[in-house]
Amino acid sequence: MTLGRRDLARSLVVTRFHRKLPDVLSVEEVARLLEAAPGLKYKAALSVAYGAGLRVSEVAHLKIDDIDSTRMLIRIEQGKGRKDRNAMLSPHLLDLLRLWWREGKRRGVMLPHGWLFPGQGRTEPISTRQLHRAVQEAAERAGIRKRVSPHTLRHSFATHLLEQDVDIRVIQVLLGHTKLETTALYTKVSTRTIQAVASPLEHLMALMAGKGIEDGKAAIRHGTPDG
Repeated sequence: MTLGRRDLARSLVVTRFHRKLPDVLSVEEVARLLEAAPGLKYKAALSVAYGAGLRVSEVAHLKIDDIDSTRMLIRIEQGKGRKDRNAMLSPHLLDLLRLWWREGKRRGVMLPHGWLFPGQGRTEPISTRQLHRAVQEAAERAGIRKRVSPHTLRHSFATHLLEQDVDIRVIQVLLGHTKLETTALYTKVSTRTIQAVASPLEHLMALMAGKGIEDGKAAIRHGTPDG
């Protein structure tokens, strides 16, 4: 690390990385955003990002053959960390992808065994920059004020699954996370998880209310003026 200079090694300082909580859209906001997507291709691409929890680069580099309608899976080749994995493919998402495939063939942009979302040229995939622009345009049309990117849809996918009581280890596999700690970040932004926990103040107030009732009963029994 220091080219054999032990004196330099003693001067190295560990810097802490302060991780921010990700922005997450509600289910209603996701629906509005997808409906406001600029065209069928972008609606399908952003639906893949949300419906399968894919990274923007993974969406951009999908090929037609990666959609396995028999097993209802999306094959991700050489994702982050050069790892292959399978992502979920819902029936609704499959219908939308088939609709886009037919439209793409009609427009002459789909090549056999080619890119699922071609870019400006049929032989190149859509760029991540195009997807970023599309999601920001859709958010503006939908009146969403939050900072939105394609990765926001991946965050929303994980958070909404967690709120549906899907096991966090299953979500870890779907996202392709190596460490469970990375997936556990979504427990901090899940509103349903937070709402499901009773505040200690509620417990305290219940005890105080119960004590007040008992004091009143005692006063009645002893015939005190308060009774």
